[in-house]
Amino acid sequence: MRSSSSAVPIDQPRQPPARAGIDSLMEAAGDAVFRVAPSGQIRACSRRTERLIGLGPLEGLPLNSIASEFDQATLRTAFVDAHAAAEPVLVRTRLKCGQREVWFELRIAGCEDDDTLLVVGRDMSAQHATEERLRHMATHDALTELPNRLLLADRIRMVVANARRSGQGFSVAIVGLDGFRKVNDGLGHPVGDAVLRQAGVRLRKTLRDSDTLARVGGDEFVAVLPGTCSEAQIKLVTGRLLATLQSTFEVDGHTIYLGASVGVAIYPQHAEDDLGLLALADAALSRAKETGKGRAIVYSAREQGPPQHDISLEAAMFNAVREGEFLLYYQPIVGARTRVIEGFETLMRWKHPTLGMVPPARFIPIAETNGLITMLGAWALKAACAQIRHFEEAAGRDLYISVNISPRQFRNDKFLDVLDEALAFSGTPGEKLVLEITEGTLMVDPVHAETILTRMAERRARIAIDDFGTGYSSLAYLKRFPISVLKVDRAFVKDLPHAQKEAAICSAVLDMARHLDLSVVAEGVETEDQLAWLDQRDCRYVQGYLTGKPMPAHVAIAALQDNHYTALLPSEPRAGTR
Repeated sequence: MRSSSSAVPIDQPRQPPARAGIDSLMEAAGDAVFRVAPSGQIRACSRRTERLIGLGPLEGLPLNSIASEFDQATLRTAFVDAHAAAEPVLVRTRLKCGQREVWFELRIAGCEDDDTLLVVGRDMSAQHATEERLRHMATHDALTELPNRLLLADRIRMVVANARRSGQGFSVAIVGLDGFRKVNDGLGHPVGDAVLRQAGVRLRKTLRDSDTLARVGGDEFVAVLPGTCSEAQIKLVTGRLLATLQSTFEVDGHTIYLGASVGVAIYPQHAEDDLGLLALADAALSRAKETGKGRAIVYSAREQGPPQHDISLEAAMFNAVREGEFLLYYQPIVGARTRVIEGFETLMRWKHPTLGMVPPARFIPIAETNGLITMLGAWALKAACAQIRHFEEAAGRDLYISVNISPRQFRNDKFLDVLDEALAFSGTPGEKLVLEITEGTLMVDPVHAETILTRMAERRARIAIDDFGTGYSSLAYLKRFPISVLKVDRAFVKDLPHAQKEAAICSAVLDMARHLDLSVVAEGVETEDQLAWLDQRDCRYVQGYLTGKPMPAHVAIAALQDNHYTALLPSEPRAGTR
């Protein structure tokens, strides 16, 4: 008779071999392993997972309940994708492990024997910490731990975006230590480094939490000051920055006396991107150091002139031509009385992939110097002549297009050939084209100018004197040259109607143009009072932010179809838009 001890009790169920194999694998497969129902409910997990999470038994809980609230939506999407996909789905998420959240890489795949999902997690906390450390090293100064130039540019772009939405200006201040070189030369670089660290700490304590302080190399720090744009605000902040660096620095038994100078640029008054603001603030800093040090100076174009030639920007321009980064914007020219769009002025823009919109005041002078303006000007002329036909189709009426001609382009021997090609290529009649030329360009070589202007007029193109009144202002050329349009510079319009001198100048220009049978376009019209004053004095056309900002072609077409302009775009540069 067989012994019953070798028999398997009938009330002890056998575990299915496949399921037993899965459970064994779960203990060794990863740092956190789950079997999850289609609903996201945990059906099983490894013992190692329970110890790691530290919440006791996890069966029956939704997996999302132990994930960070910021990652729960991503995790739900991954479950849906895993059910539908033949291949495993990878997702990074944070799981709550005791009192902290740990980064995991989850590999989610369907089980062949049922409808559950197998979730295998790998602890990524060490790798994530390494990535964060490398990211910090890439965006912060190693000496002071402050943001470096890369992160600074990103911060300025964020502040610019917020300023455009809110309409509130801000300023960028560059702080340079005065006499820092004597520290490195006399006491050595370790002492100099300690001074820079102390200076960074002092400056950071002086600023608000909403401000950004960066070190951009050497002894210079940059402060980005959101909402600080008035003279009083800037004076208050820069005074504090200067004062905190006037106190002595104590390093290794050395008592060191230093001071500082500050240069400031304001958005949007001076520039509208990080590149321009930093360049102009640096120019102001140089001015502060040249005029005695220990002071703060706000950038002034009149006193300091344009920033120095930027070699790196010039190199980027040649690449921009190859990559097609230049584009055209169009600013409406409207009837002063009707506000109906009569034409557009073509304005060149450069959209750099990392710098954003580079101000024309930065790249046009460089293009004039290196000759790129001839190529860019020819392209702009041809593109504008082609675009006017699309504008007329949208409006269902006649319009005209106005194009700026640079001095170098005007003096080029091939200019008339380029003009002929533009008109022939587009099929645009010459009378729909206005060519804007400055007074200075004409007066450099009046004999050559008269010849070229006469030939331009033979093609029925109209000639406009741009920025009238700011150049040579020799009235003799109005009789000598075939001129049709005068464009009154914004400098004479901005303070109307209350500025008596400007009002007298504008009235004189309008009276003179009426007697000479010339059209007048007033530039820079930004208020209803300015428009009303010009209309009362029979100024026929106006151009400015009140009646239309510079805009891409598709927005211009929409404005024509709606027969009005709605402010769909952020502010464009108010100066140097040629």
